[in-house]
Amino acid sequence: MKEVEFLQFIVENLVENKSEIVINRTEDEMWVLLTLKVNKDDMWIIIWKGWNTINSIRSLLRLYWMKIDKRVNLKVLD
Repeated sequence: MKEVEFLQFIVENLVENKSEIVINRTEDEMWVLLTLKVNKDDMWIIIWKGWNTINSIRSLLRLYWMKIDKRVNLKVLD
């Protein structure tokens, strides 16, 4: 569950509408899937300049996830 808090921290510091951040977590024996939904007005911040922002977030999370030794994926919902 710490990965949700970590992602929440990162996204809250990027977007304007903090109350509309929704992060869902699903897990099976091999994978953890995080889905992120933000306000439409904040979507451009997350997917800025050819996906550079979201790719940077994924890179930070990948370093964090190396500790838990699971494969993790982050999906952004529009």
